[in-house]
Amino acid sequence: MAAHNLNIGVVGTGYWGKNLVRNLNELGVLRAICDVDTDALARISESYPDIAARASFDTLLDDPDLDAVVISTPAVTHARLVREALSAGKDVFVEKPLCLSVEEGRELVALAAERSRILMVGHLLWYHPAVLKLKELVDEGALGRIQYIYSNRLSIGKIRREENILWSFAPHDISVILGLINEEPDLVMAQGGNYLHQQVADATVSLLSFPSGVRAHIFVSWLHPFKEQKLIVVGDRGMAVFDDVETENKLCMYPHTIDWKERVPVAHKVDAQPVPIDDHEPLRAECEHFLHCVATRETPRTDGVEGLRVLNLLQRCQAALDDGGPQRLAGVPGDATPHQIHETAVIDADVSIGDGTSIWHFSHVLKGSEIGSNCKIGQNVVIGPKVRVGDGVKIQNNVSVYEGVTLEDHVFCGPSVVFTNVINPRSEIPRMSELRPTLVRRGATLGANCTILCGTTIGRYALVGAGATVTHDVPDNALVYGSPATLKGWVCRCGEKLKIDGDSASCDCGAKYVVGGESIRPLEAGV
Repeated sequence: MAAHNLNIGVVGTGYWGKNLVRNLNELGVLRAICDVDTDALARISESYPDIAARASFDTLLDDPDLDAVVISTPAVTHARLVREALSAGKDVFVEKPLCLSVEEGRELVALAAERSRILMVGHLLWYHPAVLKLKELVDEGALGRIQYIYSNRLSIGKIRREENILWSFAPHDISVILGLINEEPDLVMAQGGNYLHQQVADATVSLLSFPSGVRAHIFVSWLHPFKEQKLIVVGDRGMAVFDDVETENKLCMYPHTIDWKERVPVAHKVDAQPVPIDDHEPLRAECEHFLHCVATRETPRTDGVEGLRVLNLLQRCQAALDDGGPQRLAGVPGDATPHQIHETAVIDADVSIGDGTSIWHFSHVLKGSEIGSNCKIGQNVVIGPKVRVGDGVKIQNNVSVYEGVTLEDHVFCGPSVVFTNVINPRSEIPRMSELRPTLVRRGATLGANCTILCGTTIGRYALVGAGATVTHDVPDNALVYGSPATLKGWVCRCGEKLKIDGDSASCDCGAKYVVGGESIRPLEAGV
């Protein structure tokens, strides 16, 4: 479907919603406007008399020709409206924040995946040409090693009561900081002041410490004498300033250097160097990106998962404000907990997880699954439903272990390993009753990006090479690779390739094996 053939509804026509209405109308995709405030709806309808006006969200969702909704309502309504829109089969663009709790955010991300719907969050700065250029400068090393980042987002008004200043102003800057350094902080501190209402913070400062040594702070306030929107990135080879209030030269480089003379640091200052950037409206680019993703089904730059990362950090900053003390990352090594589960992971009911197991960012363990002790489950891993994972298993990032797959003790799954469970799947023909079980025996290693067709068994301590496609059973201790994977040799329990001498084999670690045709066994009984 071409983007210009889409039909979009905008929910909420207030301070920011009217800008979304304008852009989507100019792009020729605006079909309906929805607002429970009938006076506001009447006012904006005067400017768009040919666009359907809806006072009921349910009525809007009942429109079978509506492809997607754009939600620009108070943050407290986001979770409910996004959930209802996704459940109605609509793609969703919701203004920041995604919602107001990590638990609700996880549910929304899972629901979007379950319904195969686009979920995009309005982190506007990632559509600003200056921020995109800044990201490019950081990635190519123009600033050297990043040392610290700070942002000021300050103004007088617009003052809210639905959420405090942290939740209203900070999501944009949190999103950019996380994206620039591509890390999660391991320590968060925050302070704030409640001046206009005893329950609502009007000014906050959040301090973030990252495992790489980068530090960041975010200062937000709606009680400031003038408007300031600056993001400053300091590296060991240069510094960059993004000033969104400037009408010209929004992004500047300062190639200052620090020299050491007689063990004393001496700063060498130079004039600012404006960085050329494209000239386009960020909101227009954001709307165009959403339409492109709806039309092509591509994952948005600021999808629900990215929104959940920001939401998780917002919640940790809020906890630091409430408690008055630092918030450390839950589930890091050294915690005195039976198992360590990152806040963004989703663990369904009726799941068993052994002691010492860690489960990291954005992973999902579905109902009825069992995970043993001392396992390491990486980022963006899906396990289940009804999957058994043994003790000491390591599953790297971006692996889905589907129903029908069993991993015995000490199995290693490299990044992006692919399992299947139906031999001839069809979207329109249910075949979950035709699952073919896959068994990966103790100690086997599956290399990065290999594919394991269902109905196969990977033998004990076998090693499947990176990128291989396994279509048949793999014997114990076999080394296989290629597409389709074929036998290329034998490996020891320790993982090293065995030296073959007739009907015997040996390893530098001292282990000895007996070779017999298409199989091999340890010489020592019971090994």
